[in-house]
Formats: sequence, C-alpha cells, structure tokens
Amino acid sequence: MPLEIKNRQKLLMILAGIAVGLYVGDTVILTPLINSWHARTDRIADLRKQVDDGERMIRRADLVRGRWDEMQTNALPSNVSQAEADMLTALDHWERRAGLTRISIKPQWKQPEDDYMTLECRVDYTGDMSRISRFLYEVENDRMGVKVDNVEISSRDDSGRTLSLGLEVSGLLLNPPPQPQ
Repeated sequence: MPLEIKNRQKLLMILAGIAVGLYVGDTVILTPLINSWHARTDRIADLRKQVDDGERMIRRADLVRGRWDEMQTNALPSNVSQAEADMLTALDHWERRAGLTRISIKPQWKQPEDDYMTLECRVDYTGDMSRISRFLYEVENDRMGVKVDNVEISSRDDSGRTLSLGLEVSGLLLNPPPQPQ
C-alpha cells in the first residue's frame, strides 16, 4: 500500500505540474500571442482602409483641384473693404431681383484661422413666399462663394401672406492681409 500512495503522489504531482504548466503557458504564451494576432489584424484592416481612402482621393484629385480652383475664383477679393462692398452689392442685387424689402443688415468679419476670414452677414427681409423663394434661389445660384448658414421664416400677419426672412450668409476671403499688431 505504501507503494500505491507514492505512485499516487507522483501522479498527482505530475498532474499538478501539467496544470501549472498549462496555466503558465496560457497566460504567458498563448493569450499574449492571440492578443498580438488580433492587434495585427486590426492594424492591417486600418492600413487597408487608409490605402483605399488614399486611392479614392488620388482618383478624385482632378475633381477636388477643380472644386478648389472654383472656390478660390469665387471667393471674396483679398481687400477687406472691397470684399465687404462686393457682398453688400450682391445682397442688393439678389433682393432687387426677388423684390424683397430689407429691414436690417449686420455684417461682421471673423478670422478663425490665419489663412482665411469670413464675412458673416445677418440680414432681415419682408415679403411673400414667392419673393422669399426667388431670393433664396438667387443666393444659391450666384457664382459668388457664399454659404447660407441659417434661414428663419416667420409670418408677420394672421393670414401668413407677409413673411419675415432672417438669413445668415457667409462669404469666404482666402489669404487675408496681415492684421496690424
């Protein structure tokens, strides 16, 4: 019997050693290897996506350059006072073509970056729906590089025939002159 107990102890020691070896092998070798594999797989997927995006940009290069050239051509002139005059002239032109009545205008320059400025104009008009529609059509289809930031239309009477239009438009001025210190 004592021989059987020693054999059992040896067997249990061997099994415990195997269990500890498997645990250590799993935590030290297998798990890090699997994590590394997943990280490499994710990195390869990211790189493939970046390559696809780059190839797509290369295919669209002429379109993007053409659009950029158009934006530069239609941007406001680099002279700040001339740019403001052009924007106000354009607003006058659009409102005359649409037949709207201007209530107020508030132009304001903003320079969020060193390489461009925007002229933001808040303009309020009155008129009927067809005139407002015509005005918005004129703004959107003009060659001048303006962006409509906000449009608010509300009724000025009970019947809804006379409407009020609140409009925020922005004009882009690229490479503005340096500001004096």
